[in-house]
Amino acid sequence: MKKYGLNELREMFLSFFEEKDHLRLQSFPLIPQNDASLLLINSGMAPMKPWFTGEQEPPRKRVCTCQKCVRTGDIENVGKTARHGTYFEMLGNFSFGDYFKSEAIAWCWEFLTERLGMDPALLYPSVYIEDEQAYNIWKDEIGIAPERIVKLGKEDNFWDHGSGPCGPCSEVYFDRGEARGCGSDDCAPGCDCDRYVEIWNNVFTQFDNDGSGNYSELSQKNIDTGLGLERLACVCQDVENLFEVDTIVSIMNKVSAICGIAYGKSEKSDMSLRVITDHIRSSTMMICDGVLPSNEGRGYVLRRLLRRAARHGRLLGIDGLFLYELCDAVIENNKSAYPDLVEKKGFIARIIRIEEENFGKTIDVGTTILNGFMEQCIAAGEKTLSGEDAFKLYDTYGFPPDLTVEILAENGLDVDLISFDKHMDEQRSRARKARELLGDLAWAGIDLGLDNTPTIFSGYENLRDNALVLAIVAQGELCASIREGDEGTIVLDKTPFYAEMGGQSADFGTISCGNAVFDVRNVQQNNGGKYLHHGKVRSGEISVDSAATAEIDVSRRKAIMRAHSATHLLHEALRSTLGEHVRQAGSLVEPDKLRFDFTHYSALTADELAEVESKVNAAILDGLSICVDEMPLNDARDLGAIALFGEKYGDVVRVVKIGGDYSIELCGGTHLDNTAKAGAFSLSSEFSVASGVRRIEATTGMVTIDALNVARGHLSTLSGILKAGAPADVIMKAEQSLQTIRDLRAKLESEGAKAAGSESEQLLNNAKPIEGLQLVASIIDGANSDKLRQMSDSLRDRSPDVVAVLAAVNDGKITIVAACGKSAIDRGIKAGDIIREVSKHCGGSGGGKPDFAMGGGKDAGLLREALDTLDIMVAKSLSHAGN
Repeated sequence: MKKYGLNELREMFLSFFEEKDHLRLQSFPLIPQNDASLLLINSGMAPMKPWFTGEQEPPRKRVCTCQKCVRTGDIENVGKTARHGTYFEMLGNFSFGDYFKSEAIAWCWEFLTERLGMDPALLYPSVYIEDEQAYNIWKDEIGIAPERIVKLGKEDNFWDHGSGPCGPCSEVYFDRGEARGCGSDDCAPGCDCDRYVEIWNNVFTQFDNDGSGNYSELSQKNIDTGLGLERLACVCQDVENLFEVDTIVSIMNKVSAICGIAYGKSEKSDMSLRVITDHIRSSTMMICDGVLPSNEGRGYVLRRLLRRAARHGRLLGIDGLFLYELCDAVIENNKSAYPDLVEKKGFIARIIRIEEENFGKTIDVGTTILNGFMEQCIAAGEKTLSGEDAFKLYDTYGFPPDLTVEILAENGLDVDLISFDKHMDEQRSRARKARELLGDLAWAGIDLGLDNTPTIFSGYENLRDNALVLAIVAQGELCASIREGDEGTIVLDKTPFYAEMGGQSADFGTISCGNAVFDVRNVQQNNGGKYLHHGKVRSGEISVDSAATAEIDVSRRKAIMRAHSATHLLHEALRSTLGEHVRQAGSLVEPDKLRFDFTHYSALTADELAEVESKVNAAILDGLSICVDEMPLNDARDLGAIALFGEKYGDVVRVVKIGGDYSIELCGGTHLDNTAKAGAFSLSSEFSVASGVRRIEATTGMVTIDALNVARGHLSTLSGILKAGAPADVIMKAEQSLQTIRDLRAKLESEGAKAAGSESEQLLNNAKPIEGLQLVASIIDGANSDKLRQMSDSLRDRSPDVVAVLAAVNDGKITIVAACGKSAIDRGIKAGDIIREVSKHCGGSGGGKPDFAMGGGKDAGLLREALDTLDIMVAKSLSHAGN
């Protein structure tokens, strides 16, 4: 059998089934489409569920694919053995009510024996013990001897997941030889050892399970075939495991080149090499398909993979960033099948690098603190880290709990997960109560006692319209009328008021019935499509069934339109400046103010912000026409209209086009008819709101002009304070003032250092000699932590024999520092050990390095007693060290 490469095998399989009239489909994205049951696609048939269930019509009755898959149920086991991996590719041929068992089995055998050249004597088919049809096909049609056909039970050879379509399986095992076996006399296909490897699985979907174990025949029988590409490559290339397959070992070799450690040197380093190799494959593919690091869902899976890989890089001795370099190897080995990897190469590397940089800040601090916790556990003879400490690592320092568990396990410890979960639940409860305090428009959910006819919205064409009052709600109940001073909700049969939706704020205005006037201050749309106008009666009385005139606040509507049209211009400016990966992730449009959330992996630079703002203002000054059309969704997509990710649209959509093709978006909001009417546009802030999501806040129209006037006034005031001759001189005057402040601060610090040195010299003159060392233990009245550190540094610099402990009490809080000179350290005296004992004596804690440590305490009455025992502590330490 020829040793085919992984990429060759993929193409051979797909080409073979194209010859059998199958439609070759590209791999579906790893992000499931319209399937909330999965975080990530984890099998070849997962994206085809609607075709198997009959909910949707497949593009053809015969289909073949090579599907990218990620399984994350056992991330912590990946690397421990060479069997586990998170990313893999699944080859499959599928039939939706077309061919069945005879063809599926025959083509399976033909591909393995004729196309790949496998020795038939090494192949063993298995069937479900009750599936005589499959057994007879193998025996009579393929010609396999009965003793070579293995019958297995329901646990091994029947695909069933509760209620729904199910059926028996027929697998093909490859015999890799006795050398890879377990040596047992009853070793045979189905054994857990490495001798017989399952390389093909035909699932015959022919039954329907009613959920109670009763099976009936399906009228449409399907074929669902699966064979792991990496496993097939292992067999064809005659290598031990997936990490030795050609395309994968190429990635691992690059890891080895970076760390200088070859695979096979030790089991410990091999584990880290496997972890990094697998996780960078998964991460690269996930980012390419649109997954970004975050703290929940599939984004957290990606973050967990990258962080675990980064930590194992440190275990291999890699200090700097390296993961972003590895994605090149993944792309190079997979670009023939997935060319979009090449297109997104720069984007993928930047996402990985940013995540790696961010985690670098977390892991060093978190690991140091976790090491301290482990030392305390071991010293106390305990095997379990408290849930409180694990939660503190996560909540305060951002250290992932899964990494805490893994590191503890490597050191023979575990964590109190019950307590950890309790702290997490308490945090969620606090967050939930905080959200509840924000309140809610409860009136939007009241039963109005009306039919399901939606309110007619006329606000695209009309700013004022006649209507009929259908219902009134006041004090949480339906009522016949409301009078002057009453707050309530009015429902009309039609309205020009835009309800708050799609990120656009609601219109304000009035509803009038004769002399009665109702001021509208909020408009919401309920699930039935009714527009609920909330506000207060200014005068008169309004009753149900009254004729009314609804009129919006035109100046507010215009200001909202200015901001909304500018939001579309901003979206286009961001995409042209930062890249096509930018997608809207949320927005809020208010009168002449806007907030726009978008996908991006890093903060915008000052130059990028300036470019974006300039592009928006240029589009405004160009006076581009704005046209709104309604059309079928497919026609809008053909135009290239941008849709909001995750939003559901009807068959007919509203398309907003600016300047012909400058910007084309699906949008139900209200807009200007020309960009020139937006007025001046100004970016006011840009910041992160979630991992991979940035937010821009900006203004248009009068709000921008008002802000410019305020800024002009502030500049004039500042000019007067600094005594600048003109506003243009303010910067020079400010720099001069800052330089004066810096000079004074430097002089003050210099004087402070001299004073500290003088005090330190005096303390050293009064030091207590202990076996050739000089012990300084003193309470420094009125000193803060900076002064204590300054004095301890001075003492250590003046004498290598010094052991100094300085303390201060401010507002009942004890601050303690310890410093040891080089000679003292060489004789076994360490500042960290001293500070732990002194702090503990005072009811506190502390720690640090051998030459300097810092701590605190709670009981000031015990401080002097703690310092007085230092000579005994130092002498004992010298005795134990043999000095």
